[in-house]
Amino acid sequence: MKIDLTETTSSKINAALVQARRDIGTPAIGMVLTLVIVTDEENAYDALKSANDASHEHPSRIIVVIKRVSRSPRSRRDARLDAEVRVGADSGTGETVVLRLHGELVNHAQSVVLPLLLPDAPVVVWWPEGAPADVAGDPLGALGQRRIVDTYATEDPFAELSSRAETYAPGDTDLSWTRITPWRSMLAAALDQQSVRVTSAVVEGEDENPSCELLAMWLADRLQVPVRRTQSAGPGLTAVRLETGDGAIVLDRADGSLATLCMPGQPDRAVALKRRDTSELLAEELRRLDPDNTYAASLKYGVDRLEAESAAAAKAVPAEPVPAEPARAADAHDGSAAEAADAPEKPAKAPAKKAPAKKAASR
Repeated sequence: MKIDLTETTSSKINAALVQARRDIGTPAIGMVLTLVIVTDEENAYDALKSANDASHEHPSRIIVVIKRVSRSPRSRRDARLDAEVRVGADSGTGETVVLRLHGELVNHAQSVVLPLLLPDAPVVVWWPEGAPADVAGDPLGALGQRRIVDTYATEDPFAELSSRAETYAPGDTDLSWTRITPWRSMLAAALDQQSVRVTSAVVEGEDENPSCELLAMWLADRLQVPVRRTQSAGPGLTAVRLETGDGAIVLDRADGSLATLCMPGQPDRAVALKRRDTSELLAEELRRLDPDNTYAASLKYGVDRLEAESAAAAKAVPAEPVPAEPARAADAHDGSAAEAADAPEKPAKAPAKKAPAKKAASR
């Protein structure tokens, strides 16, 4: 069921929700949270579709906030609220309210959203793109226990990661971090099977992918080892190599779906490591509403620090040893090869002259 409301108010929207539930025969509220999506017209459809898919696992009231840009000074002064209420099959397993804010109301979106929140239920705010620099200090972000952004959707992901580290507050998270959850789980399980210490690591992935940077920062922070970042053609994150005393632990995913795990002393095995869509990532984030301290520690490790250490580690890679020449190696049987190589050549001795044979006496 869909109900369109023009030039409406929050109280009229609440009344329309109650009436719509009665009309479809489900007056009880069985939703567990409120998901607020802050987006624009261009990205609203995809974001709402992902949220509806995620609502099959987390029944919720979805509130989509679309701030309409006014073109003329007169329209910017006029405040108007249009809404679309969806209940039943049109809204996944919960309820959906699409809000379109015009004029001065754009700057007071929190006053419209606040009366529509489910009572005594957690609130999650998600920016599919265009998130503010300080999401916790944003008026809409202040309403949520969790605040979700996606640095992959920005023009400069590395600068965005640095900005997120400076303004981090408990409850902030990033879908770029969620994308590497299977990688972190697989690598942690592999290290549990090896009783050796990791000495260095290499993370390989496509350029300007914040998930690769976050995984590298997580490894550097948790293992306290130098981590190098290398580039590949993708898609996304392609390989991780952990150097140990017994050999390398390698997790390689070249095709974006199936990976190969190689560990010293064990046969190679194929593991499923497919690239997940936004609805799966969102559903994972909605499973936990407490602050993610591991994400905070990895984020605050710093992109600049990672790049500096990666450059230093690249310079410290030893060159390939040059094999010794066979002649010099053979001369070093009484000493080291270097001593034999540095010893001056001695002139060859002339062969000794043989004494003339004595004639036997024939007397």
